[in-house]
Amino acid sequence: MALRPVQVNIKALDAPAVGRFWAEALGWSAYSPGMTTYVGPAGGLVWPDPVAVCVDVVPVPEPRTPAKNRVHLDLATTSTAHQADLVARLRALGATPADVGQSDVPWTVLADPEGNEFCVLEPREIYRDTGPIAAVVVDCADPRAMARFWGEAVDWTLHEMTDDQAVLRSATGGGPYLEFLRTPGVKTVPDRVHLDLLPYPGDDQAAEVARLRALGAVDLDLGQGDVPWTCLTDPEDHEFCVLTPS
Repeated sequence: MALRPVQVNIKALDAPAVGRFWAEALGWSAYSPGMTTYVGPAGGLVWPDPVAVCVDVVPVPEPRTPAKNRVHLDLATTSTAHQADLVARLRALGATPADVGQSDVPWTVLADPEGNEFCVLEPREIYRDTGPIAAVVVDCADPRAMARFWGEAVDWTLHEMTDDQAVLRSATGGGPYLEFLRTPGVKTVPDRVHLDLLPYPGDDQAAEVARLRALGAVDLDLGQGDVPWTCLTDPEDHEFCVLTPS
């Protein structure tokens, strides 16, 4: 049994607008198969076997709180010129500079039109083949503990584990990294950005959810009612969902 990260879920007051922003930012397309706005590579939705870790923007009535998100995206670039061009293009699309205490760093921190932080990285060899999303980055207190949980939860390979950082990536070698960074502070508000996981076709969602609970995941009630996905939290209270293959 195994699960795979298939999309980054972003809550938004104006999901279509935020979805269009991220489609332009990533060079992908935005689709509206229902209430959400799905952002992925050109060619339309591919379900239940997505071709990439995509973005799903979900409409919510609550505005974002001022607290820094505990999950964010890092965007890859191929050169310093590409980085500068991408930052300029994103600002023209509505991104704004964000101060998360980064001081003098070679990457640029921005926020999307609803204030969700993300980074445009300087070119790095490690991210040369990830596609537009270099990494999904999760703030945490204990990267080693998070690596143990997530290493069991998903079928990705552990690449690095220290007291300050743990890194996983799909065994196929494609797509973004999943990085856990040791950071001060704790979660104080509901996550505005979280991961969605999906069983492989033919695998049983209920069995996967039971396996996650045995690993330390806890059920989460967001008022979601009777829905085909299951909301959980990891050992550091980060929210995530287990979707159905259908």
